[in-house]
Order: sequence, then C-alpha cells, then structure tokens
Amino acid sequence: MLEAEMVEDAAGPPSRWAGMTINERLFDAGLLEAWDRAIRGRDRERAEEILGTVDIGVDDAKRVVDTALAKPRFYGF
Repeated sequence: MLEAEMVEDAAGPPSRWAGMTINERLFDAGLLEAWDRAIRGRDRERAEEILGTVDIGVDDAKRVVDTALAKPRFYGF
C-alpha cells in the first residue's frame, strides 16, 4: 500500500460539507440562526460547539469565533 493510500484510508470518507463555506455548512445543517444567536449573545462555547457540528476542527472553530467576536459589526452581527 502506498503512503498516500494509507493516509486516505485513515482519514475516512470526506465530510458531507467538504468544499462548502462555513455559512453554507451552517445553512445546510439548519444551524445558521443558532450560530447568529450564539455570536450575538457572545456565547463562545456554544458558537464553537455549533461549528464542531459541521466538521470545523477545534482550532479553526476557536479562530472563527474569535474573529467574529472581535468585529461583530463587520460580520453583520
């Protein structure tokens, strides 16, 4: 087995949200309003949890939430 095949096997099937933006993932999962409420309410823990639901990794989720909370008006909140 080639190394690339081993890595691919270990990773499992691609996410159903592969290739989608975060907003597209949230919309597809029916979580866009919950995300908006979490950010407006400055609920960091809930916002990160919601992002995890749509296959955003922990580190990326933290970075996205930090960014949204740092400039909420810029992002429409």
